[in-house]
Amino acid sequence: MSRKIFVNLPVENLNRSTDFFTTLGFEFNPQFTDENATCMIVSADIFVMLLVEPFFQSFSKKDITDTARSSEVIVALSADTREGVDELADRALANGASPHADPQDHGSMYGRSFRDPDGHIWEVMWMDPAALEG
Repeated sequence: MSRKIFVNLPVENLNRSTDFFTTLGFEFNPQFTDENATCMIVSADIFVMLLVEPFFQSFSKKDITDTARSSEVIVALSADTREGVDELADRALANGASPHADPQDHGSMYGRSFRDPDGHIWEVMWMDPAALEG
C-alpha cells in the first residue's frame, strides 16, 4: 500500500494563501476545496491542507501556534537542481514570503528557506545525486 501524507496548516486568509502558493506553481484539488479549506497538491502522494484557523481549531484542543513567536513545523521540499531551489525561493519572496534563514550551501547539499504569509517555514533543498550514491 502506498501511503499518502496530508500536512494540515492553519491559515488566516484562505484566498491569500491559495494565491500565494499558486504563484509558486502549486495546483489545488477542487474536490477538497471550500470556504474552510483547500488541498494543495505537492505530488501524487503528498498534499498540504490549508485550513482557515477556526476550522483548523475544530481538529485540535490546543492553541494554534503564533508563528511570529514560535515554530510548529518546517516543511521541506526537494528541488531537482540548485537553480530550482533559488527559483522557488526567489518566487516566494517576490510574492509575499519573508526570508527565514541564510542559504545553506554544503557543496553536495544546498537549501534556502522562507516564511509564507502565515509565517509557516518552508525549506527548499537540493542534494547532489552523486552524493546520494556513495
